[in-house]
Amino acid sequence: MSPERVNPAGLAPATGFSHAVVATGGRLVLLAGQTALDAEGKIVGAGLPEQFATALGNLLTALAAAGGAPGDLARVTVYATDVAEYRAHAAELGRIWRGLAGRDYPAMAVVGVVRLWDERALVELDGIAVLS
Repeated sequence: MSPERVNPAGLAPATGFSHAVVATGGRLVLLAGQTALDAEGKIVGAGLPEQFATALGNLLTALAAAGGAPGDLARVTVYATDVAEYRAHAAELGRIWRGLAGRDYPAMAVVGVVRLWDERALVELDGIAVLS
């Protein structure tokens, strides 16, 4: 059973996220924060879109290793060092998301942070998935 996306008519339209996700049964997978680290542990990508693509790819790789798929994501939190830049690239980041994870959006939040563990990282994503 896939998580059920809930977007009530009384709330602003959900664009690129779901207002709520209902998951019952199955296995809970907690995904650690992923940045744009390559296999050697180095940050790749000079700009936010490139780093976002790598970080999302890393998150999805961890999810796949746990037996899940993008549609199993119930919650994703994005930590950005520059929310204004994140908003400026929102359309491109949306295209990257759809290309890698599809259109079954989890409940999401974007949180502005002063810096991430690796000071070269511009963005980090963590998540929760429910596998049937």
